Amino acid sequence: MENAIAIKNLCLYYGEHQALKNINMDIPRNRVTAFIGPSGCGKSTFLRTLNRMNDLIETVRITGNVSVDGQDIYKPKTDVVDLRKKVGMVFQRPNPFQMSIYDNIVYGPKIHGETNKKILDELVEKSLKGAALWNEVKDRLHSSAMGLSGGQQQRLCIARLLAVEPEILLMDEPCSALDPISTMKIEELLSELKELYTIVIVTHNMQQAARAADMTAFFLLGEMVECNETKVIFTNPRDQRTEDYITGRFG
Repeated sequence: MENAIAIKNLCLYYGEHQALKNINMDIPRNRVTAFIGPSGCGKSTFLRTLNRMNDLIETVRITGNVSVDGQDIYKPKTDVVDLRKKVGMVFQRPNPFQMSIYDNIVYGPKIHGETNKKILDELVEKSLKGAALWNEVKDRLHSSAMGLSGGQQQRLCIARLLAVEPEILLMDEPCSALDPISTMKIEELLSELKELYTIVIVTHNMQQAARAADMTAFFLLGEMVECNETKVIFTNPRDQRTEDYITGRFG
C-alpha cells in the first residue's frame, strides 16, 4: 500500500509544554485514516501538523519530519500556500463565507489565478457533485450560502476544498456539529471521496471511526499508542490502553 504521508519522530511543543511525543506513522494513499482518543490527547494538534496550520500559533516548536509525497513539508523553503492547496482542511464547524454558494466555490480557484468563467462554472458543478450537494443547490447557486442547513454548509465547505483540487483532505471532527442524518451523508461521502483523495479525519465518535475509516490511530496524552486497520483496532488491539478506551473504561 502506497503512503501519501510519512511521519518520523514528530514532537510538538507549546512553549515548554510538549503536546506531541515522538510520533511515527504512515498514512496510506486513497484510504480514510481516523484519529481517535479522549479530548486533549493531541489528535487535532497532530492533524494540523500535516499542513502546517500550527505555524499560525507563535509559541509552537516542531521537531521531526513530515513528508508529503516524499517531500519534507517543514523544509525552510516550503511554499506553505501551495502545501495547503495540496493538503486541504475542513473544520469542526461549517464556516462558509458570507457570499453566494457559487462564490464560495470559486473563491479558491480565483485566488490561484483562474479567471475563465467557463472553467469556473465547470469547477462549481464538479465540486458540488463531488460533495454530493449539486442536486440540492443547483437552482440557487447565487443565493447566500448562509441559507443552507448545517449539514449542507459542511458539504459546501468540502466542495470549496475540492475546487482547488487537493490530493489530501484533513477533516477535524467534521460531523460534531451535525445531526445524525447529515452525519450519515458525510460518512457516505467519505467512502466515495477516498477513490480520488487521501482522507484523514479526527473524530470523537468511535462508531464513526469504525464505520468510515480503513485505518485508525489511537492517541493518548500526546502519544500515538497504536495504529492499525480499523477492524484490528476495534476487535484485537495490541495495547491494553487502546482496549480500555474502546471498551469505555476511560475517556
